[in-house]
Amino acid sequence: MSRMQDESAPLPGNPNLDCYAGIDVGKHALDVFILPANDALRFDNDATGLRKLVRCCQRHRVRLIALEATGRYHRKAHQALHEAGLEVAVVNPFRSRKFADATGRLAKSDRIDAQVLARFAMLIKPQPTLPQSRHLKALRELNVARRQVLDEIGTLKRQLYETEHPLVQRQFRARIKMAERHQQVLEQEIQALIRERDELQHRFAILTSIPGIGLITATTLLTELEELGQVNCRQIAALAGVAPMNRDSGMKTGVRSIRGGRAYVRRMLFMCAVGLSRRSGIMGAFYRHLVSTGKNPKVAMTAMARKLVILANTLIAEDRHWQPTAPQRA
Repeated sequence: MSRMQDESAPLPGNPNLDCYAGIDVGKHALDVFILPANDALRFDNDATGLRKLVRCCQRHRVRLIALEATGRYHRKAHQALHEAGLEVAVVNPFRSRKFADATGRLAKSDRIDAQVLARFAMLIKPQPTLPQSRHLKALRELNVARRQVLDEIGTLKRQLYETEHPLVQRQFRARIKMAERHQQVLEQEIQALIRERDELQHRFAILTSIPGIGLITATTLLTELEELGQVNCRQIAALAGVAPMNRDSGMKTGVRSIRGGRAYVRRMLFMCAVGLSRRSGIMGAFYRHLVSTGKNPKVAMTAMARKLVILANTLIAEDRHWQPTAPQRA
């Protein structure tokens, strides 16, 4: 902690006044700003520093803490604060940066970023974010690792195509084979981890009952879209980035387009939609119907992706597997 003070001393001011905190997370340090006390502090991003951070937030009776998603560096702070009974909102960095621009805070430093996040928590009051369970966290890391291996395979294949030297070609082929082995091992580990938890396996079975959703898409939905089954259809479509947004002004009615959401979830849904559009099932018929009525193929593909995520959300909420005909309502 960079500012020395007696941790047991009572805080001045109104004890009933709500306090809000913003934390700028770095690899080695946590910059904290608390409003309305205007306290700026710094703690080490380690076990000792986290204990001091928790005590500090408890002393200030912080109502809500905002911190940005910064890969793995924010996770321990999020977990420690949550376990101490403090509410934490993990904020998309793009959203907090837009908030800073809107409030005229164009300069950027660790302390300024922490102050912006504290103001964001106080004025916007985002919903608290629950930390992922140990199993979901491990599953997400495996899924990210698999995605990175696939990206590496794609890059190596492009490089192989561009070279004519025999030695370089042999090395590229060997690296591709090794990466493909790593991909296979990661997929086996993903399946084993899902089988370890009954609840996880049950949700996975529901998702994979939907035509077109396989191992990787289901894993992505489980780890990147934890809100499945807990929000309504419009909210889940917006979170997945497949909800059409209005672009109207005055007498003008603009073209609806998708924006925001979780990019990798949207990408996986589109890949499923592309595969389903070529099949003869219900989803394929839905796509062909949209195109036949004059919809742009890309718009029709977006509608399919939206239909998929809404269907997944509904099935998880109703705790049932997909079936070709809707069940009869009592």
